[in-house]
Amino acid sequence: MSSITVTTTTNTAYEAKPQPKPLPNPRLVRNGYNAEGLSVFTHDAPLSTYTPFGPQGSAFALFDRRDAVPVNNLDPIPDFGEALPRCPPGGVLFCITDIKPDARVPIHRTVTLDYFCVLAGEITLVLDSGEEKTLKAGDFVVQQGANHSWYNHSGEICRILCSMVGAEKVQLEDGRVFEETAFKSIPKKD
Repeated sequence: MSSITVTTTTNTAYEAKPQPKPLPNPRLVRNGYNAEGLSVFTHDAPLSTYTPFGPQGSAFALFDRRDAVPVNNLDPIPDFGEALPRCPPGGVLFCITDIKPDARVPIHRTVTLDYFCVLAGEITLVLDSGEEKTLKAGDFVVQQGANHSWYNHSGEICRILCSMVGAEKVQLEDGRVFEETAFKSIPKKD
């Protein structure tokens, strides 16, 4: 009797990639004052993230947004809705963004001074000059109105904490003024 050998191959190009473990919803604790003037907690609950660019886009949770500084700490807190977090001119914004694996955020500039901290995962910050830096959990960025994009080339979700402060437009010595930019394509490296 002859034997038959069967060989099977797996085409990895068609295999489904494992889904990254979702990050927990962020918990927001907020305080204020009671009628006697004592500090009290006014909010303590998880916030759901939302995806204004659709389910494959970045997710956001907006913690606070103020239209101007200095801030009146007795102002009521508005409902921020689920719009793309934008810092008002002269204001401040505090949020997180979750960038999915293999996702690219288009290049853009905001008229803000931004403070970022990578809380989870890994992300590459790409500047319009073509320079880039890979950032990991625990890394911080102070961004001064740079035209930039984000690229998550890892297999995990990257969570970035963002604090944005309204700023003056960047004006170079030669008189050029940099406006806020719409999303553009990411520069190609030579």
